[in-house]
Amino acid sequence: MSYDLEKKLVVGVSSRALFDLSCENRIFETDGVEAYCRYQVEHEDEILKPGPGFPLIKALLNLNELPGKEGCVEVIIMSRNSPDTSLRVFNAIKHYGLNITRAVLASGASLAPYLEAFKTDLFLSAYEDDVQSAIDSNIAAGIICSDGMHTYDCDHRIKQIRIAFDGDAVLFSDESEQIFKEQGLEAFEENERKNANNPLKEGPFAKFLRTLSELQKDFSTEEAPIRTALVTSRSAPAHERVIRTLRAWNVRIDEAFFLGGVRKKDVLKAFGAHIFFDDQPIHTQTASEVVPSARVPYKNKGPDSS
Repeated sequence: MSYDLEKKLVVGVSSRALFDLSCENRIFETDGVEAYCRYQVEHEDEILKPGPGFPLIKALLNLNELPGKEGCVEVIIMSRNSPDTSLRVFNAIKHYGLNITRAVLASGASLAPYLEAFKTDLFLSAYEDDVQSAIDSNIAAGIICSDGMHTYDCDHRIKQIRIAFDGDAVLFSDESEQIFKEQGLEAFEENERKNANNPLKEGPFAKFLRTLSELQKDFSTEEAPIRTALVTSRSAPAHERVIRTLRAWNVRIDEAFFLGGVRKKDVLKAFGAHIFFDDQPIHTQTASEVVPSARVPYKNKGPDSS
């Protein structure tokens, strides 16, 4: 009997998102693939340190231990590593007790064709081309920030997963953002006021938010193992359309922050996000100093309105 992924939350994670491979990546960039492969084989018994995606992945895997939720999450290593250089990653997975048994090892080839094959709901990687291909295939994906984040205590057990999202070009399409870029703030706010009752179109993370919402339905707000937040630079009067959109989608957002230009970093730290998704590098780079963050690539980038 085949293993069915249809009703699971499937998360694809690259080895560089899960573990700290900053040193190894520098070897790859300066000395080439052969030097990188040689280094990995020579050091395969040295345990890798947790990377920026480690807290989230460990916490998601712990959902499988909840009564009635056994096996609800499937994490798959999706890497451009070759099978020969992957032993170090699997040794680290075993060392940290992560229940990850499946992998895609593409030996430098694109991972894009395999994301749909494995019914992937979320893909985290440090490689922009693969993330962009995922987004283009309507799969939620983020380029994980691998610099600047604090180290993670791998013995710490997260009791509640906290996931934060930007609005425009992440949960929602970038249509309103385009008006801001082309016509300015006043036109943007007027457009949102006029269309307050018209739901925003879905962005790359809308489907993922729905999946999380389904997982939350079996729990009260206080007992839910996942807590979500919208952290957006929008403010009144552009807030109403967002709230009505989420209502029309019948999805649950536990907390919302309409910041109107206030720095996101401080709010995300206070919320305690285990991952933050934003389309603007200026936000993900600063946020990654305090919480794990991932940039969501979206076409035709310009000044920030999200």
